[in-house]
Amino acid sequence: MTRYAQIEAVRQKFAHGEVSIGSWMQIPDSSIAEILGRAGYDWVAVDLEHGTMGERVLPDLFRALELGGTLPLARLPEGTARDCKRALDAGAGGVILPMIQSAAQLSSLVSACAWPPVGTRGVGFSRANLFGGDFDQYRDGEARAPLVIAMIEHIEAVANIDEIVAVPGLDAIFIGPYDLSASMGLIGQFDHPDFRAAIEKVCQRSRAAGVPHGQHVVAPSPDALRASVEAGHQFIAYSMDAVFLRNAVQRPDIALVRAK
Repeated sequence: MTRYAQIEAVRQKFAHGEVSIGSWMQIPDSSIAEILGRAGYDWVAVDLEHGTMGERVLPDLFRALELGGTLPLARLPEGTARDCKRALDAGAGGVILPMIQSAAQLSSLVSACAWPPVGTRGVGFSRANLFGGDFDQYRDGEARAPLVIAMIEHIEAVANIDEIVAVPGLDAIFIGPYDLSASMGLIGQFDHPDFRAAIEKVCQRSRAAGVPHGQHVVAPSPDALRASVEAGHQFIAYSMDAVFLRNAVQRPDIALVRAK
């Protein structure tokens, strides 16, 4: 399946009310990417905001994910046209845009992700089109419509949610609870009624506009994943490489000693 076919497969899931489950990468290692790429996820987002990877490792990470039939995405470090171009040229099938706060901001970045005549992104040979080998195929498909996910992680975005979800070219929104709670002066207080009301508003307005919403289930828990699906989320990141590893390497004898 081509990268563009994978993008369209995610969109078809959204259109049919189904759930697309992916995962997250913060460690810049192609072997980890290869393992995640064969783990059965629809997509894996390479985290350029909080992870430690630089641009030079992106092609290898994306190749390793694609080996297993997994769509590579990039969570950008910032919402800039340059970040969009660099990630997509390296072979990301789509971008997760951080800290979206207004429709005008999002609309500008949607344009920055697509080649003309749809958008304003610079055209050229790159790894994404096999350095010109797949130029026509890329131009007529993926370059016109990469997957675009907007992160809602500020109270200003909550206030502007109706306008944000109405932006053409937006595929889904993704809630960032830590930054959102911080913007409300409630860092990590996810049970606070004001925070819960903000989340509910985002989800309700997104559903009303026919835009899928999603979240990150950070702790690898099937029960938490099930709860996220039951809450109506359609774009779900299930844990991340560092958390999978951290949980797996805990010394088992410590738990045995403490149990005595």
